[in-house]
Amino acid sequence: MTNPQAQTTVETLRWRSERLELIDQRVLPAQIECVACDSAASVAQAIRDMVVRGAPAIGCAAAYGVALEALRHRDAGVEPFRAAMAQAFEVLAASRPTAVNLFWALARMRSLIRQSAELLPPELADALLALAHEILAEDVRINRAMGAHGAALLADGARVLTHCNAGALATGGHGTALGVIRSAVEAGKRIQVIADETRPFLQGARLTAWEMVQEQIPVTLITDNMAGFLMSLGEVDAVIVGADRVAANGDVANKIGTYMVAVLARRHGIPFYVACPLSTIDLTIADGGAIPIEERAAAEVTGFRECQWAAHGVKVRNPAFDVTPADLVTALITERGVIHCPDTQAISAVMAERPAA
Repeated sequence: MTNPQAQTTVETLRWRSERLELIDQRVLPAQIECVACDSAASVAQAIRDMVVRGAPAIGCAAAYGVALEALRHRDAGVEPFRAAMAQAFEVLAASRPTAVNLFWALARMRSLIRQSAELLPPELADALLALAHEILAEDVRINRAMGAHGAALLADGARVLTHCNAGALATGGHGTALGVIRSAVEAGKRIQVIADETRPFLQGARLTAWEMVQEQIPVTLITDNMAGFLMSLGEVDAVIVGADRVAANGDVANKIGTYMVAVLARRHGIPFYVACPLSTIDLTIADGGAIPIEERAAAEVTGFRECQWAAHGVKVRNPAFDVTPADLVTALITERGVIHCPDTQAISAVMAERPAA
């Protein structure tokens, strides 16, 4: 079975020789290497270790993790197959707590299993793999739709600040926040990107800057604490970020530091946009206070790779995400259009719309 993913400059995930290959985002941009996964456990490990990251990409990877485990046990009996699948869902669900796309993708795979009770393991394994391929291809289509809606918000010549990496590397392809920028450039607009380095994992410096350089889109790298100064000089026209989870009222969980950027944008009268697929909106959570925030290892803060710059023995906090209140969000950019001044009513209305045929 072939992978129907649309061709993109950056191929974050690809199905090859019955394995899932992931670009190892821990070593970019110094090296371009792939990690091959052949089981749910190996995919979960790749998600935990941030080989793959970004909510949509994590969701796609998790779907393939389920499919891989089904393929591994396709020749087992029905009961061993069911037991293996239950374990696969458990290990994948535990890999990262904040990105809701992970649980959305797992729910789609579970739904297929429930609806296909009559299928034997080999047939069900093929069906699960086909659904994983569709989730990946669908993500690219959704990103393209978001890009078209969001590009209309940017003026020709706009200088756009980004935080973290919400590009092709964080998705199945094209990107969410960077997808808006790519679409604007494809439409002939001259866009300049200002990329926050995004401490402590440096997704902006290592990944966003790399993606933009690869595509020759003008990009300037700054440290996180320079954003407010550039805004005060009038050198930022808009902010676009992605999201890992959006609560029902429009509160947005995204990479740590996003809240700070949103406050600065409001202070300087700069629009703050969040590009997110509808799968990132979690209607089961009323507001951002209920979104689980992952705490990661202290070593990510005290140094980078082999270099440690902090004093040994110092206490460290390392929340990977923060929550931006909805009243700081100018608009959510989704595949069904732009939700201005997002709140519970506006979001519920869009979520209730029937998707276009």
